[in-house]
Amino acid sequence: MSRSLRHWLRLLLIVAVVLLVDQVSKAIIVERVGMGETVYPIPALAPYFQITRSENNGAAFGFLPQAGDLFLIIAVVVVIAMIIFYPRIPERATLTRIATGLVCGGALGNALDRIQHGAVIDFIHYQIPDVISNVSNLADHAIVIGVFMIFIESWRNDPKKKAQPEETVAPEDQKL
Repeated sequence: MSRSLRHWLRLLLIVAVVLLVDQVSKAIIVERVGMGETVYPIPALAPYFQITRSENNGAAFGFLPQAGDLFLIIAVVVVIAMIIFYPRIPERATLTRIATGLVCGGALGNALDRIQHGAVIDFIHYQIPDVISNVSNLADHAIVIGVFMIFIESWRNDPKKKAQPEETVAPEDQKL
């Protein structure tokens, strides 16, 4: 099997796993938790972590709730762009290859929600009392982790960072 084919199969596998886990988790939530209902799966973490079913018509943090169709189009365009970009990823950029699968799988998971439910199903509720409260889903987490991985690998491989001359230390007999 060619290296290129292995890369494409790995991408498809990651996208499929993210989609499967995301859609199964959302189906379980829709079946078992009422809209707006909160469940405390780990009582000791109740102030910080709950399961709260909600729907999000907009982007992250409910931004632009009236633009759901626009975000569906953006998700599809992002996935297409990443698939076009995928063959150009350097051979040794393993993190970026994995991250591309995470971002594509997450974007497709949320796009499917918009098509099936008219909104994205969110349920993972993190909060820092009196500071922030956020409800998201596994697709969102895959996207954030994927973007973070791409950032890390591009930072590690930054050509400017590698182009800086290394500091040389003069031998003892040449020092003043």
